[in-house]
Amino acid sequence: MSNLKKILGLAALTAAAALPAFAQDAAPAAEAVAEAVAEAAGPITEKGDVAWMMVSSLLVLFMLIPGLALFYGGLVRTKNMLSVMMQCTVVGAMVMVIWAVYGYSFAFGGSTSPFWGGMGKMFLAGVTPDSTAATFSDGIVLPEYVFIAFQMTFAAITPALFIGAFAERIKFSAVLLFSALWVTFVYFPVAHMVWDGAGLIFNMGAIDFAGGTVVHINAGIAALVACIVVGPRVGLGKDMMAPHSMTLTMVGAAMLWVGWFGFNAGSNLEATAGATLALLNTFLATAGAILAWCVVEAMARGKASGLGAASGMIAGLVAITPACGTTGPVGAIFLGALASIVCYFFVSVVKNKFGYDDSLDVFGIHGIGGIVGAIGTGILAAPSLGGTGFITEAGTMGSQIVAQFKGVIITILWSGIGSLILLYITKAITGLRVHVDDERQGLDLTSHGESAYHS
Repeated sequence: MSNLKKILGLAALTAAAALPAFAQDAAPAAEAVAEAVAEAAGPITEKGDVAWMMVSSLLVLFMLIPGLALFYGGLVRTKNMLSVMMQCTVVGAMVMVIWAVYGYSFAFGGSTSPFWGGMGKMFLAGVTPDSTAATFSDGIVLPEYVFIAFQMTFAAITPALFIGAFAERIKFSAVLLFSALWVTFVYFPVAHMVWDGAGLIFNMGAIDFAGGTVVHINAGIAALVACIVVGPRVGLGKDMMAPHSMTLTMVGAAMLWVGWFGFNAGSNLEATAGATLALLNTFLATAGAILAWCVVEAMARGKASGLGAASGMIAGLVAITPACGTTGPVGAIFLGALASIVCYFFVSVVKNKFGYDDSLDVFGIHGIGGIVGAIGTGILAAPSLGGTGFITEAGTMGSQIVAQFKGVIITILWSGIGSLILLYITKAITGLRVHVDDERQGLDLTSHGESAYHS
């Protein structure tokens, strides 16, 4: 009996000693089984991701209406408040319809062309509640409808941005025609080039997480070209043209900041750690930019203004947009501050020196802030600076900066040349400027037959 106990004891000890080895052998097998099961089950749609992307789409809409409408509305004179809000509202609505008809197809229609997505998904052909769009994680997908809606809000707000460059003097019909042409021949191709897997700029390895090139440089360059072609406002340099309501401007700017979290963190396409990095960077870069603008303005003018704080806010948001998913939080503060300083210089010095009437500083903030942000993305993606790493084939800072620079140049040329041609087409069809008497009276009454305020 005692021998039997010894034998059983030794067997138990041997089995216990073998357990770690067995566990090590079993772990890879279990992982392989799990992967096989997941592969057999097909792509997964996470309810949390879907909910986050629905909310993000609404946040970007909130940026346009009421955010941008109020921000721009407060910056113009009282007699033009309603016209700016109408332009933002109707341009946004028009682009949403265009997006469903052919815009989504032109940008993300599945073509292998480096310049456009083709016509395969015109009128949303083939899109159903069961069709899906890829995310950045293998095996994780979104309902295609929510991806369409999210990208639609980007398309809708982008042409509304350049409205500020020629505010207070352009025909309503011209705004609509130029915007429709511009999204068709400028925005959709650039969106495809930057964000589609077959796109020219995408395959260069350029990083544009949430739209530094697609949205801000694109709209900013169009704004510069447009304000030059349209010409300055009547009475520029003689009449008082200060913002009529800094209260509304600050309210609109605050709405833009809140909505921008959908813009930036939503571009992660999933409710994961990547979205939290973009969210934190959107806080910190904007805060750094506000402080930097106020400091520079106080040094240059003796006082920090509310308009300056609002301008710095937008400059920081613009700059961090391409970098929000790849830059570390401390890097985001520096990027926002740098962009704010550069934008201040363009708004207060360069614009006056060259004499172009960019009414609400769309080029000076969106165009320049976007360029600073896009180039800075190539530097701040460095792991040594807290970034997530470079994505070019060479995997070096130099190669990443070159890719960023190429993306910027292509966007500037595409938007600049395209916008110039489309403006002259618009001028030939509808004309660009309202009559001088109508401009003096204000576009609220002369273009829309009503006023924003009643005494």
